[in-house]
Amino acid sequence: MDSKKMRNPLARGLSHSNVEAIAAVAIFLIGVVMMVDNYKVGAGWATDGPQSGYFPFRVGAIICISAVVVFIKALFGKNRRNEVFVSWERFRLVLMVLVPTIVYVLATQFVGIYVASTIFIAAFMRVMDKRAWWKVALISVGTSVTLFWLFEIQFMVPLPKGPLEALLGY
Repeated sequence: MDSKKMRNPLARGLSHSNVEAIAAVAIFLIGVVMMVDNYKVGAGWATDGPQSGYFPFRVGAIICISAVVVFIKALFGKNRRNEVFVSWERFRLVLMVLVPTIVYVLATQFVGIYVASTIFIAAFMRVMDKRAWWKVALISVGTSVTLFWLFEIQFMVPLPKGPLEALLGY
């Protein structure tokens, strides 16, 4: 291995400090969302006491402050941990599951849970496991049809639906 790669942990993967900084940014954004949402419903003090967003707004602020402290310590603290937390190869494997899952969750809002689930299952079976197309179609469609029958017809629990279910009258 090249001596530059040995000295630079980023050449081999993400360090503990970098992962802590990334996590701090994500947690900071959660705190910001909490603050914005609770400010909208009222984060002040009314004549009859605290408004409904008073305490959650402050919890969001505490989360943001804590995230900034973690971020600063992770990147600039004297106890930085530069050893590799995850190699790029392993991180790529995590992203191969994480990114499609995020897309699935977003797709559920537009095409409904059953169509999104069919595509999600089919994509994983075909891309990750290299299954035959007929197996992919049978299992992905069969699973979604079974879940539709179970939740919508038997239990009468409405789940997010899209244009296809509307076309079928559901």
